[in-house]
Amino acid sequence: MENFRKVRTSEEESPLPFSDLPPDVVEMKVKEGSKIRNLMNYAMAQMELKGRRQIVFSGCGRAVTKTITCVEIMKRKLGGLHQVTKVRYKTLLEVWENQDPLPGGPAQNLTVHKNVPSICILLSRDPLDPNETGYQPPEPQPGLEAQPTEAAEDILGASTKGLKRPLPPPREELLTKKLQVQVPGSPRGTGTTDHQAEHNQ
Repeated sequence: MENFRKVRTSEEESPLPFSDLPPDVVEMKVKEGSKIRNLMNYAMAQMELKGRRQIVFSGCGRAVTKTITCVEIMKRKLGGLHQVTKVRYKTLLEVWENQDPLPGGPAQNLTVHKNVPSICILLSRDPLDPNETGYQPPEPQPGLEAQPTEAAEDILGASTKGLKRPLPPPREELLTKKLQVQVPGSPRGTGTTDHQAEHNQ
């Protein structure tokens, strides 16, 4: 094959492996040389500006990893997306041309059929069937779990972040310790303690 050069590659056309898709659903066909930035700009415009409810990302062979990357970026940016993933095999047709043909003979081309792994991922704003193979529910939004903790910090006071020593114990605890220390002492000390306790009440 050292004298042959690949001149053309074509994919076997096959329907999307999802049921109940709208006829105008957008399919993002990810290729090995596709730019993720360009793919995401178009996909985000379809979902946000044109109000699409569903979008499909598909890729095969070496483009599978890039397809998954695009899906994860979109899920992080939009949030709340239901997902169904289908993995299958597709047939690629590769045409190879002989670069050193026999003198006076016709150029010799070879057509190679290759089975490569393929992935199709459906993202939907609307709920999908959770019993379907490959279904993934929406991921929890980042930051929601931290809100109760932040609210608790607001109620209890300033956050202890950055403090070099722990906060002092509450005032009642200090008063209790003072009573325990002064009660065994002189009567004058006991009287002062009773007066302080009445004053605090």
